[in-house]
Amino acid sequence: MIAKHHRPHWHTVAAALRDEHGRIWTGLHLGTTVGRLQVCAEPVALGRALLEGAGKIVASVAVRHPKPDEKSQEIAVVSPCGACRELLADYAPEAWVIVPGGRKLPVSVLLPLPYQR
Repeated sequence: MIAKHHRPHWHTVAAALRDEHGRIWTGLHLGTTVGRLQVCAEPVALGRALLEGAGKIVASVAVRHPKPDEKSQEIAVVSPCGACRELLADYAPEAWVIVPGGRKLPVSVLLPLPYQR
């Protein structure tokens, strides 16, 4: 997906979420001119999943397209940012997250001390 939709500085990361029924929802990073308005790929995928009636989210993965000036032009798995870790802890606290190296870790390991209201 990211290879098809990549646009430097605008669409650099794609994410996929899988629910307990094996259905998959994808999302694309939404870059903006004003950086603080950017939206990560995971919330876009989660919003689609919620709107389309997903069951319990059980897995998440994000991939990043390299910048044009980077030596390696391989699309690679990336760990979720801190905000997306909080999001996953809220909406999918039992999910597994695929991180670089192909490892699968529970959200609770990625965010051991989540924000509490």
